[in-house]
Amino acid sequence: MTSRILLSFLLCLMLWLTGLAWFVWQIPTQPARDDMPTDAIVVLTGGGGRMEYGLQLLIESKGKKLFVSGVSEGVTLDSLLRQVPAFLRGQLTPEATQNIVLGHQAVNTIGNAEETARWLHAQGYASIRLVTANYHMPRSIEEFEEAAPGVVIVPAPVFPDNFTLAGWWHDTDSRILVLLEYHKFLASKLRHWMVSVTHRS
Repeated sequence: MTSRILLSFLLCLMLWLTGLAWFVWQIPTQPARDDMPTDAIVVLTGGGGRMEYGLQLLIESKGKKLFVSGVSEGVTLDSLLRQVPAFLRGQLTPEATQNIVLGHQAVNTIGNAEETARWLHAQGYASIRLVTANYHMPRSIEEFEEAAPGVVIVPAPVFPDNFTLAGWWHDTDSRILVLLEYHKFLASKLRHWMVSVTHRS
């Protein structure tokens, strides 16, 4: 009995480590190089540099509109733009500014995906450039593919200063982020699988 328990534990550990290695491999290490224009640019709030990168992509005409998901209630476009560098604000034309849409309903990644999916459907859009932190990208894509099946997703990762992918296990902050995101990713996969099984039964 003891040997079976130990074998089961080792098997689970091996599966967990294999999954972790695969998850880390999914985290982008380079800026987006896909120049394909998309219908929209979607920024997920919650980290530095995301809004700035989303605005830069809009200025470069990488999407018709910029949708910012997860904006706090009471935050207006004017107040949001005041927080970005002046050189970016100076590049925004009145037309580009009019194409920025704020979403106030999402409070987490699941909500981001659902909120964005509703907006995409209303706009008739079928492709997005997704802006979020690189360590957050695998789970974000998982949620977006579930909430908006058929929508083409082009990753546009941001690289936070407090996260280092190379040698992440040596850095406390990076290690915490990777392990936290990995377990959230597993929970997301399990939730989607359970929903799928429930719908089939």
